[in-house]
Amino acid sequence: MDRAPRQVYASLLDEGTYLCHWRTMYRILAAYAEVRERRKQRRHPVYHKPELLAEQPNQVWSWDITKLRGPAKWTHFALYTVIDIFSRYVVGWMIAERESAELAKQLIATAAANQQIQPEQLTLHADNGKPMKAKPLALLLSDLGVTKSHSRPYVSDDNPFSEAQFKTLKYHPDYPDRFGCIQDARGWARPFFQWYNHQHYHTGLNLLTPASVHYGQAEVIRQQRQAVLAAAYAQHPQRFVHGEPIVKGAPGAVWINPPIAPNLP
Repeated sequence: MDRAPRQVYASLLDEGTYLCHWRTMYRILAAYAEVRERRKQRRHPVYHKPELLAEQPNQVWSWDITKLRGPAKWTHFALYTVIDIFSRYVVGWMIAERESAELAKQLIATAAANQQIQPEQLTLHADNGKPMKAKPLALLLSDLGVTKSHSRPYVSDDNPFSEAQFKTLKYHPDYPDRFGCIQDARGWARPFFQWYNHQHYHTGLNLLTPASVHYGQAEVIRQQRQAVLAAAYAQHPQRFVHGEPIVKGAPGAVWINPPIAPNLP
């Protein structure tokens, strides 16, 4: 009972006994569900995939922390960023010396006050870092009536909007390799976030700025752009091989992990 079928097969042959081939032993064991891992192993829980829908600003926020390289090797500053997934508008940011649940609590409380968030209005999504799951932040969200949501462990796609925003930041043409001090980092970030919110034509917003979508100006801008293209089409229709162009507005709904439609017959 303490030997594998191959070992049993060989031992029996050496004793002058043949019962069956070791492959047959495995088939018999499999028929009785005895071919399995017998050591005690940790069982990982089944994590629920977050499925979050935003149909207007201030319904779902995503937040995360990234590292900005400091003046010397192994030094860095922590950039906290809170983004509205519907409009991609950065509603709050902070650069600090370290990651801290208390600092995150202050940032989110300030952002919620600035955006006049009402109870049961907002879902706040984050990954599973220590500041994200810390008790002070959880108590704040409970007091504000904000629903909390977390990514599955080791699944970066569950927090795509924060990850994409960090990529835009670090691929910006004047993003430095290192910051000389925390004041330098804050001095660089301040105009960057102003540009990102008010001047950056976001691909995911059909080339609208986050601020125009967040504050309800998207449709006016779409109509103005449509008028420009309509005039161009009327003057030179031969240049538009697919007919009169249609300007798209902001997306009507934004998902984190949209549900998979069932296969219909």
